[in-house]
Amino acid sequence: MKRLEGKISLITGAAQGIGLATALKFAREGATVVVCDVRQAAVDEAVKQCQAAGATAVGFVMDVTQRDMVDAVVAQVKEYFGRIDVLVNNAGITQDARLQKMTLEQFDKVIDVNLRGVFHCAQAVADTMTAQGSGVILNASSVVGIYGNFGQTNYAATKFGVIGFTKTWSRELGPKGVRVNAVAPGFISTPILSTIPDKVIQEMEHRVPLKRLGQPEEIANVYAFLASDEASYINGAVIEVSGGMSV
Repeated sequence: MKRLEGKISLITGAAQGIGLATALKFAREGATVVVCDVRQAAVDEAVKQCQAAGATAVGFVMDVTQRDMVDAVVAQVKEYFGRIDVLVNNAGITQDARLQKMTLEQFDKVIDVNLRGVFHCAQAVADTMTAQGSGVILNASSVVGIYGNFGQTNYAATKFGVIGFTKTWSRELGPKGVRVNAVAPGFISTPILSTIPDKVIQEMEHRVPLKRLGQPEEIANVYAFLASDEASYINGAVIEVSGGMSV
């Protein structure tokens, strides 16, 4: 039997990078995949790929900062499938600048997507999961959310904050059978790095004991494990997946 057989799984930011790799991994593991992202064409393509991997998959254009959109999608998923077993809070953005140069707009945008958006999605599914007596919420933190990073005041704040969410929700929801965990990726080869010069990428690789960037699939594998019943006693954990970057 596949690891996520029949689990109704909602993944945000699922049309590219780690989100898409996670959607495809879940599809291969037997989950029903609900693809959520902000661009229709990208959502459609991700759904098609999940279906090609043998999964039942549906897609929604959803902006995690818009609570009415989040509530509407969750209501539709619940109405259609009857339950929600897994939420992967993967959607996130960066707007980098040093403290003295960062604009209020840059700060607010990142807080809105990476922190408020995670809150919106988790709160939207929490009643359904607690009523079922089971569920898994997985939050995307980052090594930046553990150690900080130059030029990422806003991003680091959100990823630290997500760890705070994870620790708190695991206490609140754990007694109702809902597990909450976070994954903290290191340097992963995704479109988010496309603007970074090669020299900087090489420096990033040099900082990792494995001497390479991670692949999105290597994060997706951890999400799939945490979403599965194999991880049934893991709750409130923050799992760093960084090739040993912090060693």
